[in-house]
Amino acid sequence: MASLLAVDAGVRTGLALWGDDGRLRWYRSQNFGELPRLRRAIPGLIAAPGDVSHLVIEGGGPVVTAWEREAGRAFVTAERVNAEAWRALFLLPREQRSGAQAKQVADRLARHVIAWAGAPRPTSLRHDAAEAILVGLWGALRLGWVRQLPADLLR
Repeated sequence: MASLLAVDAGVRTGLALWGDDGRLRWYRSQNFGELPRLRRAIPGLIAAPGDVSHLVIEGGGPVVTAWEREAGRAFVTAERVNAEAWRALFLLPREQRSGAQAKQVADRLARHVIAWAGAPRPTSLRHDAAEAILVGLWGALRLGWVRQLPADLLR
């Protein structure tokens, strides 16, 4: 089974794995503390169980470059997306007036996606994991793995 790994890139990284059946498999946040430690971890994250065939990364700079480089080595299709692109699909313009407001709305929407996907409910959900879930949903829609948005996300 092919899968998509969605990444909210940073030293504190949000991760979400989507299956080609359009279901959210898992999500988490991980703090690597420093860029060299993150760079060492990326190959294992891409090779994690789930047969990663696609990588969607939100972010920029050397962190994203490290993800893209490793994806190329692993023959994984990588796509970079900026926050404005995926937020435009899921958030109303008034919900994007500030980064803090957008993160709060992303948290609420990610919780709806988790419930819709039947994934384990979080005890706590960091904003980077919430954003990775939505980045992954954006990618799964682009790939045609998700054909219809969850009712809670329809505006």
